[in-house]
Amino acid sequence: AGGPAPLLALTVALRALNCLLVQTSFVPDEYWQSLEVAHHMSNINNYGYLTWEWAHGLRGYSYPLIFASIYKALQLLATDDVQLLIWVPRLAQAVLAAFADVKLYLLVRHLENAETAKCVYFCQLCSWFTWYSCTRTLTNTMETVLTIFALSYYPIKGSKMGSSYKYLALVALAIVIRPTAVIPWMPLVFSHFLQEQRKSDLILHNCIPVGLVTVGTSLIIDRVFFGEWILVQLNFLKFNVLQNLGTFYGSHPWYWYFTQGLPVILGTHLPFFIHGCVLAPKRYRIFLMTVIWTVLVYSMLSHKEFRFIYPVLPFCMVFCGYSLKHLKAWKKPAASFLLLSNLLPALYTGLIHQRGSLDVMSHIQQLCNSSYQSQAFVFFLMPCHSTPFYSHVHCPLKMRFLQCPPDLTGNESYIDEADVFYSNPLGWLNKEFYSDALLPSHLIFFSVLEQEISPFLALRGYEKTATVFHTHVPQGRVGSHICVYRKKSEVNH
Repeated sequence: AGGPAPLLALTVALRALNCLLVQTSFVPDEYWQSLEVAHHMSNINNYGYLTWEWAHGLRGYSYPLIFASIYKALQLLATDDVQLLIWVPRLAQAVLAAFADVKLYLLVRHLENAETAKCVYFCQLCSWFTWYSCTRTLTNTMETVLTIFALSYYPIKGSKMGSSYKYLALVALAIVIRPTAVIPWMPLVFSHFLQEQRKSDLILHNCIPVGLVTVGTSLIIDRVFFGEWILVQLNFLKFNVLQNLGTFYGSHPWYWYFTQGLPVILGTHLPFFIHGCVLAPKRYRIFLMTVIWTVLVYSMLSHKEFRFIYPVLPFCMVFCGYSLKHLKAWKKPAASFLLLSNLLPALYTGLIHQRGSLDVMSHIQQLCNSSYQSQAFVFFLMPCHSTPFYSHVHCPLKMRFLQCPPDLTGNESYIDEADVFYSNPLGWLNKEFYSDALLPSHLIFFSVLEQEISPFLALRGYEKTATVFHTHVPQGRVGSHICVYRKKSEVNH
């Protein structure tokens, strides 16, 4: 690669391809905490859906505002076609990811040399988990991108006071978007503070002004959309850490990130990471400390997910690249091994695993174009938030899904709607739809339910119109396929 410009052009093209080759769903937050909110914010007719987190002020509008602006621009240009609404936000995220990749390359080139930088860049590009996640509209993705940007201004060798406010501003922005971004940055900011000669200057002239401006801006944005003053970051902390209510969405043993979390997201990069940790010079210890500290802190919280530790992956890539560069004669075979061993999981998770929840939306989009849109009523009988919603339909269709908000009142015997349904699907349906007038025109559910609710479907005159592949590894309530059923009387419309 020549200068940064050709490298950037190449990386943007690669990440755009990356974006197009990721057609699966990862976690509900990808839509429900970004695109659905943005669709709600930008919509003139004000149809859309906000999950319970928004009612309780646990999330901020700063991140969805980016996508709401994209939606608004498409709307003003009269090009707000549903396919553009789906792909443009993801392409925007892909471009940001490409900038971050190049920033990482330039950082290592500045700290080391072009050869090491190329190795780190290569490791970053062939990481299967980065490929899988970097073009998704998740707050974790944005947090990772901002972490790389901030790192490129972070004073590693000695102190460069000039760029302190730049890196601190980016860190503050990451914390506004996802409050947990404070975790990886604690050891880094503390280390900077210790080596800084003018400590009071750092606090008074950098930390305090940056903090006030970012928190102030975030407060104003949230004030506009919530209609009241809310400090989202405080609510988020209270809910996830002090009340530990995240356990409602599942819990794992404390060691999960060490035995599964980190090894899985690193994949075949793991031996290179360990080798790189042994080889890397002393000044990179702060990076290693950041990785260990972040994984330890997240280990204390009972609700664990792979994406939570995604922001430390770029730190790991610095060590992997360092290892690759020092393999000398073995460098080419090692690079080929890394590329090939990451290609399969990247393509499988991007194109095959869990694609049904996005594919099924195209069946629902067709209802928007038909004359019978006003009579249509789509009900998702699935674990809640299994599919995207209005951001992938873009018309005021009547839709409903099973609810699953956690209980915030301390009621011991609380059971959410989804759990009540799954405890007796047939009984629930008969009770809920006691009259034909209440029946949905379309029912969408995972194949695992089909057998159990078939008496209801037959009695009420539903016929199957589509079966959509979802995954090769069905688990519990999630089946291998998604079934689309339509009420027969609707066929005449």
